[in-house]
Amino acid sequence: MIKFGTGGWRAIIGDDFIRSNIQVLAKAMCDKMRNENVQETGMVIGYDRRFLSKEAMQWAAQVFAAEGIKTRLINYSVPTPVVMFYVMRHRMKYGMMITASHNPALYNGIKIFTEAGRDAEEEQTCQIEEYCKDIDPCEVEVMDYDRAVEEGLIEEIYPLNEYLDNIIDTINMEMIRSKRMRIALDPLYGVSGASLRTILLTARCEVDTMHENHDTLFGGHLPAPNEETLRPLQNYVTAKHFDMGVATDGDGDRLGVIDDTGQFLHPNEILLMLYYYLLKYKGWHGPAVRNIATTHMLDRLADFFGEECYEVPVGFKYISAMMQEKDAVIGGESSGGLTVRGHIHGKDGVYAASLLVEMVAVTGKKLSELLREVKELSGAAEMVEYAFRFSTEKKADIEETLMKDKLLPGFDFPVEKVSYMDGCKVYFQNGGWVIARFSGTEPLLRIFSEMPSREMAVQNVRRLEEFLKL
Repeated sequence: MIKFGTGGWRAIIGDDFIRSNIQVLAKAMCDKMRNENVQETGMVIGYDRRFLSKEAMQWAAQVFAAEGIKTRLINYSVPTPVVMFYVMRHRMKYGMMITASHNPALYNGIKIFTEAGRDAEEEQTCQIEEYCKDIDPCEVEVMDYDRAVEEGLIEEIYPLNEYLDNIIDTINMEMIRSKRMRIALDPLYGVSGASLRTILLTARCEVDTMHENHDTLFGGHLPAPNEETLRPLQNYVTAKHFDMGVATDGDGDRLGVIDDTGQFLHPNEILLMLYYYLLKYKGWHGPAVRNIATTHMLDRLADFFGEECYEVPVGFKYISAMMQEKDAVIGGESSGGLTVRGHIHGKDGVYAASLLVEMVAVTGKKLSELLREVKELSGAAEMVEYAFRFSTEKKADIEETLMKDKLLPGFDFPVEKVSYMDGCKVYFQNGGWVIARFSGTEPLLRIFSEMPSREMAVQNVRRLEEFLKL
């Protein structure tokens, strides 16, 4: 019943995301912590604005209390990075966040964080799944919430200030103050609005915010900052002549941007510009890390500066692990998540947005100018992404064709190599590529392709679509 993907455990509300399963997962964490003899470090739990998020946090805390493990509850909705920061700053062994991130509104879920505020690695989540299998939901003990608070087993905390102060201390606020920037925010009905507005107003920016009210249906749209969902922000930036528009996903760990001309910036382009800014304008040195479905323009930019770019499977836990191993400057993914050396070990849309604003202030250049500047070094490329639903039988058929038999369609471009590190990725001699992999957060097959032109990228996707009979 409880199965972790690339971004934690996610399930449909009322189907598998129910109180008994939530409390089974909490009991599994209690058993794991006790077996590791780290129960004295306690647990911290946060929640986002999704339906049942706060209740789920409290249901989980009642189990920890019954097991004698003290739990700190962030008793108001916050971005996921706040929990990761708290685990890191307070040297805790584990933390939890009630969220399904950018999934549709009918989903909720739980992310697990480990020491130093990292996303739990696959070995850890597999262990949690095994603990869950041994637990009878009917035998899970809970303590009354108010009693647990009275006995000090549940403590309600408010750590947002220390998270925001940490970002403010690392961003060049004085330079931003000198530019009197105008910024439009769109948290997509999620949790980042107050955090971003606080940082930007402290930097004396003029800030307008849209879609900030609490709506568990996210306005009827996907709470992901992509080109489709950011059209209202795009229109707002253009009509009001803002310097930029900034958006985040439902739990605030992914970033979307509209530039000064009203154009949507692909997350690949944001990652590219921030790496360029850190190397050229701030004088940092070090490699970059990206997942297997993220732009190769980052590789070419790294090469221009004499640096390396490392490729890892999808899942930010792989990015953060490689960043630590290689002391990388930046790590990111094409879905909008990124982090920078010296910050938390996970993606953070609030911090990334703040750094982006600093970049514009320090360079004195508009986003559109910076993008042209960086692409003169990295070369231009176009990426497309398509998602396909499938039946259980069809999934097995796709796996057998691509992963077991390793069959491929006849592409129109010479193939350099094929990788099966995460899905099936075909690298072409012209520097382009196409990958097909199953989503770790939704029942979808995703096909990405990056080529010198959009038409060529779409052509690769269509070849796979026809070949797999999707």
